Amino acid sequence: MAKGHRSKIKAERNSVKDERAVAKAKFARLSSTKAKIVLDQIKGKDVNTALSILRYTPRYAADIIEKVVKSASANAEHNNGMNTSRLFVEEAFATQGPTLKRIRPRAQGRAYRINKKTSHITVILNER
Repeated sequence: MAKGHRSKIKAERNSVKDERAVAKAKFARLSSTKAKIVLDQIKGKDVNTALSILRYTPRYAADIIEKVVKSASANAEHNNGMNTSRLFVEEAFATQGPTLKRIRPRAQGRAYRINKKTSHITVILNER
């Protein structure tokens, strides 16, 4: 059953604040599986190493993830007052976003469906 009034439940939930720096890229036009390949390379690395890995990774996902890591680093410095030289990538994951459904005309009046996948990329930084 209920554990009290809704406002007390919300106040209790909001009192536990996550102090990590977070940045998200929503509705990125690449599949989450392709993003996960690049994200696995930077998990656990410090921010400067992660950015240098992303800079020389020849994948489309690397450009998007590089922007997200830079944004998370700026969030950590500006919003949380963290030292940027001590930051590392604590969590990095991609979840599936909505699929854009398109139609490709084919011979004899047929039509093939093309699914253009999107993903939500999240990077969480923390200090060592």
